[in-house]
Amino acid sequence: MMAALAPGFVVGLVRGAQPVAAPANCNSTSAEPRVSSPCPTGRFGRKFLRNSVIHEATNRQEPARDRGADMNGWICHGLITAICAGLLLGLANPMTWGAPPQTSPPSTTVDVPAPLDQWPAWRGPLATGEAPRAVPPTTWTETEHVRWKTRLPGRGHGSPVVWGDRVYVTTAIPIGEELPPQSTRAPGAHDNVPVSRRQQYVALALDRDSGTVVWQTVLREAFPHDGGGHYTGSLASQSPVTDGRKLYVSFGSEGIFALDWEGKITWKRDLGRMYPVHGHGEGSSPALWRDLLFVNWDHERESFLVALDTATGEERWRVARDEITSWGSPIVLEHDGEPQLVVSGTRRIRAYNPGNGNLLWECGGLSTNVVASPVAGDGFLFAGSSYDTKAFLAIRLDGARGDLTGTNQVAWSRNRATPYVPSPLLAGGTLFFLHHYQGVLIGVDPRTGEDRPGAFRLPGITDVYASPVAAAGRLYITDREGTTVVYQQGERPKFLAENRLEDKFSASAAIAGSQFFLRGDRWLYCLQDDEPAIRP
Repeated sequence: MMAALAPGFVVGLVRGAQPVAAPANCNSTSAEPRVSSPCPTGRFGRKFLRNSVIHEATNRQEPARDRGADMNGWICHGLITAICAGLLLGLANPMTWGAPPQTSPPSTTVDVPAPLDQWPAWRGPLATGEAPRAVPPTTWTETEHVRWKTRLPGRGHGSPVVWGDRVYVTTAIPIGEELPPQSTRAPGAHDNVPVSRRQQYVALALDRDSGTVVWQTVLREAFPHDGGGHYTGSLASQSPVTDGRKLYVSFGSEGIFALDWEGKITWKRDLGRMYPVHGHGEGSSPALWRDLLFVNWDHERESFLVALDTATGEERWRVARDEITSWGSPIVLEHDGEPQLVVSGTRRIRAYNPGNGNLLWECGGLSTNVVASPVAGDGFLFAGSSYDTKAFLAIRLDGARGDLTGTNQVAWSRNRATPYVPSPLLAGGTLFFLHHYQGVLIGVDPRTGEDRPGAFRLPGITDVYASPVAAAGRLYITDREGTTVVYQQGERPKFLAENRLEDKFSASAAIAGSQFFLRGDRWLYCLQDDEPAIRP
C-alpha cells in the first residue's frame, strides 16, 4: 500500500519538536466578518463589518507568558508530537478508494496541532488536494460565513498554508520610484507584462482567529531580472511549506528562505537565476521530507533538482535534469516502505530516492509546458499535461524501476480532456481533474481510468487556475472570477452550491478544521459556518 506523506510529521520523527502555539478557536459562532488591513510596521488595527458599516477597534497586546508554563509546554509538545507522528505513520496505509478515511474529529484538548488537521503545503497534508479531517462550509457570500477577510499588500498567487493558529502567505510588493519599464528578452515572449519598480519579496503570518497580521518579513528587495512574467501570473506564485517548526519559502531566482515562528530569517540560499520559457515566470513550490527541503529548477538552461538541509540551508545533494521549463511541484510518496520523490517533466516523469537523489524510475509521455503537479495513491502515480498535446498517465508503482516508457507499468493513459494548469485531485476513491483549465471536471476510476462519472460541466465556472480541493465528502472548484462550486461526492456528484466573492482567484484553496481559506488578488478570506459542524 502507498500514500503521499504528510510533510510535517515525517520531519518530527527525525528532529526534536519545538513548541507551537495552540490552535485557533475554530468554534466561535460569531457571524460578523472581520476585515483587517496589514501595516508594514507590524502594528495593526482591526475592523469589523457590522450592518454594512466598518468600525475601527483598538490594538491589543498579547499578555505576558509564564516561563515555567512555557517549559512545561515544550516537554508536553515533544511527547505529543512524537505520539501523533507515530499514529500518522500507521494511518498512511489503510486508506481505501471506496470512501474518505474514517478518522476521529480534531481534538480540542491537545495543545499541539495534529498534522492531518493542518494544511502545511500547497496540496494539503496528504499532497492529494484533500483535507481528510476537515468540515469546511458549503455556502458563503461577501457578507455570510466570512469569519474574516484581510487586505493583502502587493500581489501573489501562492496558496496559503495553515499550521496551528497561524496562516502563512507570500507576496511581492512594488516599492520605490517608477523606473523605465523592462520586459523579458526571452525568445518567443508573448502575453507578458513589463515591470517598472523594485519589489519586496515578503512572507506574512496572520492570526487564524482574527485575520490580523502577526508579522510581515521582507526576505529580499530587488528589481525582477526577467520582467513581470505572463499577464495572468505573479512574482510570488510559489506556495510556502511548513513542518510545524519553520516556514520555508521559495522565491526562485530571488532566493530560498527559512523563517522561525517569529518571522526571523534563520537561513537563506541563492540558487542563481531561472530563465523560464517565453519569460512566463516561475512557480514551482518546494516540498519537505524529514530534514530535507526539495526545490525543482526546470528552465531553459541547465535544469536541476536540489535537496537543502532544513536546519542550515546547506546543499545535501543535487542532480541534473535533462528538462526544459516546467512549473509543477515535487511530491513525496511512500510505496511498500520506500519513499520516492516524484517530479513531472516534459521529457520524463522521474522518481528519485529523496535521501540521495538517485534515480529510481522514469517515464516519458507528457507534453511541453508541464504545469500540473502529480498525485499519488494506493500504488499508483498520476500525472497529466495539456499544451501542444494532451496526455495523462497512471503509473503502477509495484516493480517500477528504470525506464517505464511504453511498458505495462503504465496501467492506463488518455489523450483527451487532460489538465493543464490545475493539478489533479484524489479524494473519496475517485481521481478528478479539469479539462485544460476550463469549467469541465472529469472523474475516473484511479485503477482503470474508466469514467466515474466521466466529464460534467460546472455551472457558472469560467477559466480555472486554482487546483480543486476536497473535504467532508465534498468537492470545491474555484475559478478566476471568484465563483466556487461545491459538489457532494458520489456515483454522480450532486451539485450543492455556487458561491461568489468579489475578487480574482488563481491560488488554490487551503482547508483546515472548519475553515476554508481563499487567497485572491486583493484579499485573503477565512470562510466558516456560524456553527461549525463536526465530522462524524
